[in-house]
Amino acid sequence: MSPSSQENLPAEIDLALAHAQPTYRASLRIFFELDARLGRIVGGTNEVMLGQMRLAWWRETLAKPIAERPNGDVVLDAIGVHWAGREVDLIKLVDGWERLFAEPPLGEEDAIAFLMARRDVLMAAYGKYASSDNKQENYAKPAWWWVCADLAANVSDEDERAMFVDFGLRFDPIMDRLSKPDKGLHLLGALAHRALKRGGRPLMEGRGASLAALRATIF
Repeated sequence: MSPSSQENLPAEIDLALAHAQPTYRASLRIFFELDARLGRIVGGTNEVMLGQMRLAWWRETLAKPIAERPNGDVVLDAIGVHWAGREVDLIKLVDGWERLFAEPPLGEEDAIAFLMARRDVLMAAYGKYASSDNKQENYAKPAWWWVCADLAANVSDEDERAMFVDFGLRFDPIMDRLSKPDKGLHLLGALAHRALKRGGRPLMEGRGASLAALRATIF
């Protein structure tokens, strides 16, 4: 178990992790836990400058050699174990979250920059980012659905929610078959696309969520 397992993650993330290949399950968990930590910084900060300072701490700390980082933070300690040498991707995630500090209302340029950064780092956790595999698009699609659906379900502004739903549904609704070890991503994509079609509702809301998750893991 990851040393950062104290972090509380949404039910759909726990399901996706349960169906992930053990070889990259730990790096996936760390991605989701850092992502959740950064989201709390952005969502819970009233003073933009204070929030930017907290994000800057993560950016600067991740750029340091592991031996020079402070000890005791469960997420940071786990990054040193499971993302060693790949911290540049996590710094991109920090930069992406900072785009949400843009002057409201959030514009399409900042929104897309955030979504693409988050999607790319999720794919990096699966080892699919910067891959020459001509099926990379198969992984980008469910990852994109998740980043759009998760944000849509967690914003309070209706115009922003509609924007994220629109971004998410621009992708072809047919998800290509993924390899069996990646069915956790398939599950996450299926739940996300269902949530987007329901107007940006929470991914596990309603009785149909469990059925969608089950079908994704079987088919």
